[in-house]
Formats: sequence, C-alpha cells, structure tokens
Amino acid sequence: MTAIDLGLPATPPPVPVRRRSRQIHVGGVPVGGGAPIPVQTMTTTLTTDVDATLRQIAEVTAAGCDIIRVAVPSQDDADALPALTAKSPIPVIADIHFQPRYVFQAIDAGCAAIRVNPGNIKKFDDRIADIANAATAAGVPIRIGVNAGSLDPRLLAKHSAATPEALVESALWECSLFEEHGFTDLKIAVKHHDPLTVIAANRLLAEECDYPLHLGVTEAGPAFQGAIKSAVAFGILLAEGIGDTIRVSLSTDPVEQVKAGCHILQSLGLRPRTLEIVSCPGCGRLQVDIHKLATQVEAAFDGFPHPLRIAVMGCVVNGPGEAREADLGVSCGNGKGQIFRGGEVLCTVPESQIVEALLDEALNLTEDNGSTPGGECP
Repeated sequence: MTAIDLGLPATPPPVPVRRRSRQIHVGGVPVGGGAPIPVQTMTTTLTTDVDATLRQIAEVTAAGCDIIRVAVPSQDDADALPALTAKSPIPVIADIHFQPRYVFQAIDAGCAAIRVNPGNIKKFDDRIADIANAATAAGVPIRIGVNAGSLDPRLLAKHSAATPEALVESALWECSLFEEHGFTDLKIAVKHHDPLTVIAANRLLAEECDYPLHLGVTEAGPAFQGAIKSAVAFGILLAEGIGDTIRVSLSTDPVEQVKAGCHILQSLGLRPRTLEIVSCPGCGRLQVDIHKLATQVEAAFDGFPHPLRIAVMGCVVNGPGEAREADLGVSCGNGKGQIFRGGEVLCTVPESQIVEALLDEALNLTEDNGSTPGGECP
C-alpha cells in the first residue's frame, strides 16, 4: 500500500531494535536479517480442493498475509501442491507431519519452504541427510516447528513437561543434525498455548542461536482470548527485538488471523499503519450509542485504501481533543456530531449523518492530498 502525505504532523512510535539474525528467503520474501516481519497464516480448506484453497489464499493475501502454509497430511494433498504453487500470489509453505516422503514431493512441487515437526515424524532424524541434500539443491529453506503438544517423548520424560527448555532443546537438536550436513537455511518455531512459555522459550533461543524465529502461540483459542494471548507474547518479544515472522493462531477465519497479526505489528511501529479507528469505550457521560456508531464507521471504511486515523468520540470530555489529533474525527453530543478534519471543525451534522459525513470527508481528504480544509461538509 502506498501511503499518501496528508500534510499532518506525525510522531511515529519508536521502533524496537531487532535481534541480529541470519536471513533466509521464503520464495521472494526475505525473513530475518533485519527484513520487515512477514505475517503468516494457514489455510483451513482441504488442500486437495485446489480452487477453494486458492480462493482462501487470495482472501488472506488481500488482508495483508505475506506467506501461506498448507497442510499436507496425505498423498492426495501432496499431489495438489504443484497446482497451488503455480497459482498462489504469495509463497506457499508445505506443512509436513508423519510422512517424510512428502517433504521431497513438496520440494519438487515448487513450495517456497517446508515446515517439519520432528516430534511427529518417526525416524525423522534418519532422513535428514536426504532432506538437507534435496533442500540445498532446490534452494528451499526448512522450518523446524516444535509444538508443546507433539514434543519428542524423550524430552518430555527428561523435562517432565513441555517446558521452555524442552522446546528449545528439541529445536536446537534438530538444527544440529541439519548443520552436520552443511545445511543452515533454517527457521525455528517453538510454540505453546501459554504465552509466558512462548516468551521464555524464544528468549532462550535468541541467546542460543542466530536463526530467524517464527513466533506463535499455538491453539491460542477463540478470537477474543486468542488475540489477547498472542498480542501479549508477540508484543513483549517484538519489543525486545525477538521475532522474524508471526502467525496469530485463532479459532477463526484465517483472514481474521492475518488482520490481528497486521494490527500487532502496526501497534509496535513494525509495519506501516493502515486505516485506524480510535473510539472511546463508553461511560455514563455518553449521549450517543458509541459502540453502534464505531461499528458502523468500521464497516463503512472496510477496505479503505489510505492510512487515515479516524476518531469516534462519544462526549465532550476527551472527544474534541482526540478528534483534533486524528486525521478525521467526530465528537458527539445531544444527537449531533462535530466533524473535525486536520484539527479544524468542518461542520456539525445530525447523528444519523455522521458516518456518511466522515466517509465523504475521507474521500475529500485523500483526493486533496491533505490540503487545508475548506467549505463545509454535507
């Protein structure tokens, strides 16, 4: 997205100093080494349903997804990979469990990277030489994905639980096996449903290696709970400079996972902001249904292509000040809304016309490229 100059003062948030990591390339997307942090998600369609999977990939791409992962649990899924990689607008990662032979088929199919879960692949370590040679020849990186729910039984016995130390030991052991064959085009993910465990594990990894790290709170939960858990873990780690890709794992449509990931990065100054709505939570001073109004404004601006900040405020205490700080804003009271643009009052409209007035002024603002407001809004 190309941001326009709105001519308004901006104080960008301080950007965290990133951990120094080596860089790999997932298709055309650089990961690590100071590159912008990509947002990933995973399709929920049957991989064998190529048309449905491609439609979902198109939807998440439009929402801001940079890399997509698809499940490959069967031979039929592996057979579908060439059609997916040929038409996907973003790099495809093949997610391999249980059967190492699908790794080779995914590489041949043109997948941009391979995710393997060593704890779920019997005799996986015995195939590492062959996998490393095939991946090297094709220039395909490997993601070592260690999950608490599928940790190697030997490590569970040693640590008594899926502790941060157990997750890290598993990941680094698998990396060492690849390193024995000269393969270091690796990315690591250590996931747990508990955000504090995710934080501790990734801090340990950041100290022990320079591989790029993929952040995820696995099985995070439904949208509300899962987004909070992910934001807590990612926010702390990313603010410390730890993390090179992210995936918000919610029990929702993958589009919502992508949106949550993008918003987390935007909140930390790690991705250019898109349209942002600032709205008050509500209190006894309200003279408007602020929850309804904010929802209506959000729906009206869904897909708006310019990075505006719009304030929707419900009373005169903080409303005028917040509205002046935004690119556009409304301060409500007594069944009316005072519309602000660039810190100046444009007009007052009935409550029923607030959404229309904001949308009209957003279009005027972007067309005027931030020129001084003039005239009155409809």
